[in-house]
Amino acid sequence: QVQLVESGGGLVQAGGSLRLSCAASGRAFTFYTMGWFRQPPGKEREFVAAISWNDGNTYYKDSAKGRFTISRDNAKNTVYLQMNSLKPEDTASYYCAAAKYGTRWIRTYDYDYWGQGTQVTVSS
Repeated sequence: QVQLVESGGGLVQAGGSLRLSCAASGRAFTFYTMGWFRQPPGKEREFVAAISWNDGNTYYKDSAKGRFTISRDNAKNTVYLQMNSLKPEDTASYYCAAAKYGTRWIRTYDYDYWGQGTQVTVSS
């Protein structure tokens, strides 16, 4: 069992930055592919970024490439999402997810565990 707790959301002006953190409890964090998703108001949850468990490769939604960076610190059981050059359309609840030995990362059903989310609001 893995519990995920996100933090770092908030209100920021367009062009600003935020760093989201996701702390995982439980053992074997290193064996989990970690993902970030977001859910804008009134819309479905969508993939943002992922980092694989075995080789550390990263994957991004097209609109996040060049602006967002996902990273992980296995010693701290934590995954991060650095978000720069934020836009109003980035406004959403952001969720952390974990998939043990995950080899796919785009769909919500690729993941086994989810956090409760953290709100990011970008003002224009």
